[in-house]
Amino acid sequence: MTLGIKGSAILVGLGIFLVTLAGIPARATYGAQTSADEPQYLLTALSIAEDGDLDIANQRYSGAYRDFHEVLLPVQTLLQPDGSRISPHGPLLPMYLAFPMRIGGWVGAKVALAALAGILAGLLFWVAVARFGVRPRVAAGVTVVLALSPPLALYATQVYPEIAAALMVTVAIAAFSGRPGRATTAGLAASVIALPWLAVKYIPVAAVLAVAGAWKLRRRPRHMAGLLLALAGAGAAYLAFNQAVYGGWTPYAAGDFFVGGELTALGPSPDYASRSQRLLGLWVDRGFGLAAWQPAYLMAVPAVAWAARRGAPHRHLLLGVPLVGWLVAAFLAQTMHGWWWPGRQVVAVLPALILLLMMWIDRAAPRSSLPFLLIGVTGVLAFLVLVIEATTGRVTLIVDFMLTTNPLYRGWSMVLPDYLVPTDLTWVLHGVWTIGFAALLVAGWLTGGRDRGTILVAGGG
Repeated sequence: MTLGIKGSAILVGLGIFLVTLAGIPARATYGAQTSADEPQYLLTALSIAEDGDLDIANQRYSGAYRDFHEVLLPVQTLLQPDGSRISPHGPLLPMYLAFPMRIGGWVGAKVALAALAGILAGLLFWVAVARFGVRPRVAAGVTVVLALSPPLALYATQVYPEIAAALMVTVAIAAFSGRPGRATTAGLAASVIALPWLAVKYIPVAAVLAVAGAWKLRRRPRHMAGLLLALAGAGAAYLAFNQAVYGGWTPYAAGDFFVGGELTALGPSPDYASRSQRLLGLWVDRGFGLAAWQPAYLMAVPAVAWAARRGAPHRHLLLGVPLVGWLVAAFLAQTMHGWWWPGRQVVAVLPALILLLMMWIDRAAPRSSLPFLLIGVTGVLAFLVLVIEATTGRVTLIVDFMLTTNPLYRGWSMVLPDYLVPTDLTWVLHGVWTIGFAALLVAGWLTGGRDRGTILVAGGG
């Protein structure tokens, strides 16, 4: 008896949910179970559950954060004239976490996030098989390996909107790749509307999805009009809400650290030319690069080139989403290195890259399946080792994760450039990896001439 696509998707999602629960006790820092923005989200969720508002002043003053942040909590919020304090973060994640936070505290909130990670994995598997015709064994292998590797596995239980945003992007891809109609319109509208409410930084990606959705529905004028009207109304409501609650066009207006105005979220005096190094650094930085912790992500590079040449289904969306996400992370984010787990800026767009990677392995490079799994195991081990070390006090997820005893990471990281503390060797390695990426792109482009057959795509388009 076979499970079928839906049954297999449920099994994959349930497995990822259960395994990523292991990350719950991992400590963020030595003085706090959660750190940076995490306590702000948790306190806001608690305020919604207890008071029905976003004001965390009384939660701060009562020390409600002591369960998950043992030391004094830094202030992120401006004191408002009425005495309230509103965290400068999107309200949608705290709204989702409010009930779990009320009944289970910070542990309940993290369980709820792990549930989103499970749903994300199950949906990725389903979209790959049902929408893009990827063979189930390939889709399952890629999904499980990457969902149990950094950064997805770690953000499955860290209190940030990253996993929720990645899920919304996947929902949008699922809707876009289906037949035009009410379901497509509803799925696109819901996901695009949700992204800005999770975080301002997702607005450019939401815009790409909105434009793609409107184009998808161009032959269905009523549905296209419905989508555009829904997005316009939601946009107006979003701006009005921000003005009323945060006192500005974005939640940043309520923060005490953007003293030069909301645009200082981009940096006090950004040097965009020097930020161009992040285009590569987001991949291969020694500590904060995707490939540092899961080298199998490098296989997504030839997959991108293959898709660009071969004309993979919905390639404009699947290529456009990560492109825009990468540009935002490279040029608009204040820093690539920060008080967070690596990969935070690009987690939301990884589903598109993962789907391209699945199609490339399945269609153009089937012999790469075994190398992917062998390389991918190192990322799964990196997650498991980090969880054990951060739970037992050997390292923490924010302060000193690069001191992990994992010999695979320690050896591999030596050939990666260190952009955090750059030396002459950094720029030598930067040049080497630039050539390496060019070679990967060429290799992927050449595989564009091979194909195992016709891709099955629901709804075409």
